[in-house]
Amino acid sequence: MTTFWSLYVTVLSLGTIFSLTWLLLSTRKGQRSEQTDETVGHSFDGIEEYDNPLPKWWFMLFVGTIIFALGYLVLYPGLGNWKGLLPGYGYLDNEKQTPFANGQTGWTGVHEWEKEMARSDAKFGPIFAKFAAMPIEEVAKDPQALKMGGRLFASNCSVCHGSDAKGAYGFPNLTDADWRWGGDAQAIKTTIMGGRHAVMPAWAEVIGEQGVADVSAFVLTNLDGRKLPEGAKADPVAGQKLFATNCVACHGPEGKGTPAMGAPDLTHPAAFIYGSSFAQPVTAVRARCLRKRQCRVTTRFTCWPLTSTACLTERRQRTPNKANA
Repeated sequence: MTTFWSLYVTVLSLGTIFSLTWLLLSTRKGQRSEQTDETVGHSFDGIEEYDNPLPKWWFMLFVGTIIFALGYLVLYPGLGNWKGLLPGYGYLDNEKQTPFANGQTGWTGVHEWEKEMARSDAKFGPIFAKFAAMPIEEVAKDPQALKMGGRLFASNCSVCHGSDAKGAYGFPNLTDADWRWGGDAQAIKTTIMGGRHAVMPAWAEVIGEQGVADVSAFVLTNLDGRKLPEGAKADPVAGQKLFATNCVACHGPEGKGTPAMGAPDLTHPAAFIYGSSFAQPVTAVRARCLRKRQCRVTTRFTCWPLTSTACLTERRQRTPNKANA
């Protein structure tokens, strides 16, 4: 903030407080000290007002707000470039004299957040370091680690995968044995830490609308073992040929998927995270289903594709006020 605007804010703030103080004292000085039955001489809808002084407790309440305002402006930044005198905010770590990230001093919301994060790191850092050095299989047996993992899941993952981890539309069930990218401990860790990026190309322009229906019919009947709905105009035999030509590269000749590519096993109902009716595979084959690794957050109403944990961490560090909300 420039010197001009700093002085402008300071004069405006202090001038307002001093003006209110003068108004309060000047009106108090002209009031009578004793109680009276006289009125001010005005009538508002038949209601008259006694000409009595402001109750003392009310007057002292105004005085208290003025004292509070002045004390606040002394301790906290509020007068232009004034940093405030609140102790403990000269450094991030006063003992080691570690500066704040922006190199400035004094209380700010960001500095408060940095101190809270430093205290959290000092308290919980050794616990996380201990678990990070342990094999995942050993961490899975630790009751404290499981409780911590449960809270982290509830805070970050449950909005998309559900509080029971059984998934939702477009998000897989984590309680079954079907894992698109592999279900061993290391694969799950890689998924959480780095996010996943899988692409289902759109095939309508390649194999045509009838081809889309035929492939979907083959997947539904031959791979998943279900019946076509009545009236479905699709040929599973023709779909098998198209599947062998176009789909086996990712899903395999038997449709069991390729974890390295994130291609799901089409022989299990869990593969159909967008719905298992005949219309849903048709939509998936026809349109392009893109699951990007993006730096986006989960909102109350929208679940974005699985995001890199490192990306979310960096985003929160760049927006500390939101992370601390």
